[in-house]
Amino acid sequence: MLDPLPPWANDAPASTVLAALGPDARFVGGCVRDALIGAVPVDIDIGVPYPPEDTIAKLTAAKLRAIPTGIEHGTVTALSGKAKYEITSLRRDVETFGRHARVAFDADWREDAARRDFTINALSLDQAGALHDYFDGRADLEAGRVRFIGDAATRIREDVLRILRFFRFHARFARGDFDGASLAACRDGAALLPNLSAERVCAEMFRLLAGPNAASMLAAMRDARLLAHWLPEADEAGIAHIAALDALETKLGVAAADPIRRLACFALDAREFARRWRLSNAQAARLERFIRPPARIEAGLDAAALSRVFYWLGDDLRDRALIDAALFADPAQAVAVFAAAKDWVRPEFPIGGEDLRAAGVAPGPAMGNALRAAERAWVDSNFSLSKENLLARAAKNEP
Repeated sequence: MLDPLPPWANDAPASTVLAALGPDARFVGGCVRDALIGAVPVDIDIGVPYPPEDTIAKLTAAKLRAIPTGIEHGTVTALSGKAKYEITSLRRDVETFGRHARVAFDADWREDAARRDFTINALSLDQAGALHDYFDGRADLEAGRVRFIGDAATRIREDVLRILRFFRFHARFARGDFDGASLAACRDGAALLPNLSAERVCAEMFRLLAGPNAASMLAAMRDARLLAHWLPEADEAGIAHIAALDALETKLGVAAADPIRRLACFALDAREFARRWRLSNAQAARLERFIRPPARIEAGLDAAALSRVFYWLGDDLRDRALIDAALFADPAQAVAVFAAAKDWVRPEFPIGGEDLRAAGVAPGPAMGNALRAAERAWVDSNFSLSKENLLARAAKNEP
């Protein structure tokens, strides 16, 4: 029993949805798992023992919006106030095609739970607070153990992405060593990983990279030869850099781990990697800037030199400070450099195109070259050259 129920399970939006669905609806999966460890779930999923068409009819009758987000798989999204609930009918596989399957909506709760990946994700919670645990998921959660339901190799053949999910869930929920049978099945399934779509790999790996213990998980995956296709650049030096970056972020209280920052710890060809993982244009551009920055923050720079480097880094300054400072041998200096970067205010370059035009410089490539040369001279002077001096230099095309 869970008594009392977690707040999200009996607040007004949830109560409205459950009243519409009837007494047999249960909370399922990750939200139940998270409730057992006192975590706030990101998503709230509900299972129902009837077809999705009945779900839509019940929600519509209660004047709730029902969106058929995955109706072929039995999933309907319900909106109640500002809250969103994914409601999925109990399913059994009639025929499987890799990760795809033809399903029937006449399964019982245990049969539906058996389709899930890990024991800790196969829990359900009814409206009276009773916990239904068919595969000892609660005991695994309490023991800090992540293992597949049933035969691990079968679960992986159903969906190869479960290999990557195994390491992500181990990083978050496990304590101690990997479950031996699960790890062996992941190793044996390595040859199947290239068959995954880049979009699914990217989404899952971003979650792993942004989560806890990313460095140790990457090291384990590399040792098991699971990164050979999607991230062959994951070498010992890069993984050590990620570990140092994570430690620095923890020390500084940086709230969110950033997968792009972590990827920048490897010697990547940013453009080729962006194609391989199908990064968005914005993600690819950010990775390119991180891997090939206009300047790097080195240990031992004095305040003036740091300020000059900070200027060229622009909007990427704080990210670059974390990436570079993580490699400093002196942790105190790393913290001091990030503090300086966090508080630094970029000085405004005192001249622009209109100023040069007024000084007699014709528009065109020559003006652009003159502006860039003047800006470099101004930064090299520790931002001390006056506007008049800069205009005079630019008009004479002096370096």
